[in-house]
Amino acid sequence: MLDATPQAGSPRSEPLLSAVSISKRYGDFLANDRIDLDLFPAEIHALLGENGAGKSTLVKVMYGLIQPSGGELRWMAKKVVLSGPSEARALGIGMVFQHFTLFENLTVAENVALGLPSTESFAAISERREKTARVYGLPLEPKREVWRLSGGERQRIEIVRALLQNPKLLILDEPTSVLTPQEADLLFVVLERLKSEGRAVLYISHKLEEVKRLCDTATILRGGKKVLTCNPRRETAASLARMMVGGEVGEVKAASGRSVARPRLVVDKLSLAPDDPHGTYLEEVSLAVCGGEVVGIAGVSGNGQDELFAALSGERRAPAQAAIVIDGKPAGLLGVTERRRMGAAFVPEERLGHGTAPRMKLSENALLTGHAASGMVKKGFIDKLATLVHVDRTTKSFDVRKAKRDPEAVSLSGGNLQKFVVGREILREPGVLVVSQPTWGVDAGAAAVIRQALIDLAGRGAAVLVISQDLDELAEIADRIAVMFHGRLSAPLDAAEATREKLGLLMGGARPERAAEEQGTKHAIGA
Repeated sequence: MLDATPQAGSPRSEPLLSAVSISKRYGDFLANDRIDLDLFPAEIHALLGENGAGKSTLVKVMYGLIQPSGGELRWMAKKVVLSGPSEARALGIGMVFQHFTLFENLTVAENVALGLPSTESFAAISERREKTARVYGLPLEPKREVWRLSGGERQRIEIVRALLQNPKLLILDEPTSVLTPQEADLLFVVLERLKSEGRAVLYISHKLEEVKRLCDTATILRGGKKVLTCNPRRETAASLARMMVGGEVGEVKAASGRSVARPRLVVDKLSLAPDDPHGTYLEEVSLAVCGGEVVGIAGVSGNGQDELFAALSGERRAPAQAAIVIDGKPAGLLGVTERRRMGAAFVPEERLGHGTAPRMKLSENALLTGHAASGMVKKGFIDKLATLVHVDRTTKSFDVRKAKRDPEAVSLSGGNLQKFVVGREILREPGVLVVSQPTWGVDAGAAAVIRQALIDLAGRGAAVLVISQDLDELAEIADRIAVMFHGRLSAPLDAAEATREKLGLLMGGARPERAAEEQGTKHAIGA
């Protein structure tokens, strides 16, 4: 256990940290507008909101990464000015970011030590690290290099490193996005223990059922302003989503009258060495996706999903032409443009930089992927009107919110850019669509729009392959679900059979028969 902090029985009268009328302005844009927020000891407090609602800006102020334009922070009722994260940590504020701050080629022990003050010896840090990992049930292998670790193992490093600084307040940004369901359950046990010790936790997540299960209080931001604070356990996920978006969130519905036709995308024993020394080797991946169905691929990040997407899209060529077949035609040795001409479309995980060129206009980005098969180029000349029309159609169909007709991609919020990238490809009416992390980091409203569009595309006869870490998403849209682990792909399960427990075991490396056996044992015990 770490040093003593205010205990769970402490009176709730005095907040540990208060944000008082916090505002942050970037030019004419007001990211935070006079936000008040109180965080109490022995409380897990959720911070919710759409993309662009102001969550990230607020926690950056709380952690000293940026200075507010107005208002103040109070730590245990005293005004504080944080000039940087080191001052926040000195007070007792720790933070685990969504995107880990680890050095791939260094060991676990070295990464932990680098995040701590240099006044302590490596041996002393190692002793404290081992004790903290043991006490909180966060096992680490100190001599392993980070690049060899799963997402869950990397997160443990970040949490243990934060705990070694004895935080009274721990801020977590989308902490379960890289975890299996079993790993998420273990994280919740750790957070409940921190709460029982009197520590405060600020929990940022788009997973509303998770928030309802774990959090005592929720504060909702919308448009940079605080909307309300509530008890999430007294709300439904739907009501929380309505508060976040300021209206009804569309319900995702299965396409009516959908029939499954012949396979339109076939992967046959695809093996491929990574082009990155830290990448994953694909080992005899086989899969068939039929017209009229959505097939999901689950798995913790870093298990070969990026390599598989690159092979399917043509960014990496397969070893043999017959390893990938699109609409009956071998395509393994073809590039991206040739595959698009065959009627395939691709949406990568990284929307800014991979899915779009940040400083190019939306019309120019539409041309980058649409020139091969959408009529934007005629007799060697670009039809600028056609590119603008495509942007307009995407804007209208997918509710892409932007300041002007044809802005640069970088000017859009994450959720709106994601709707544009997905919509741009779907409106081409591809026969095959491969999409990676379609709703990564987007709010409930945008996620519903994207998921419904994927289902509807399959309903019109396309073969849709969705690579996603979000099991709730796959359960909502997929007809069959397979799991990637260390470059191997399991046989797809029908959605009705693909329980969270079974998928979680497969994501953790259990053999399919073992996953079924363990789940059956669990059900028998609970019967």
